[in-house]
Amino acid sequence: MCRNITTLRGLEPAATPEEIEAAARQYVRKVSGVQATSPQTEPAFERAVAAVTEATAHLLAVLPPRRQPPPTLPPLRRMAAKGG
Repeated sequence: MCRNITTLRGLEPAATPEEIEAAARQYVRKVSGVQATSPQTEPAFERAVAAVTEATAHLLAVLPPRRQPPPTLPPLRRMAAKGG
């Protein structure tokens, strides 16, 4: 699994739609090998990101709460904590 994707379940406050999409985008980049889209790859890439985002949001909504918070913060929260 990609080490850059952090655990979103159990965050306080809960994961935002932006954090869920960022994780989905990283996952799709990893499995597709597409780091920068081209006109040929962008439509399929964006459809995959949307599908993974939707599935992830649904999964997080139906899982029971975690007993402990995740071990690391998602990248968007790390950047916000640094002030950038």
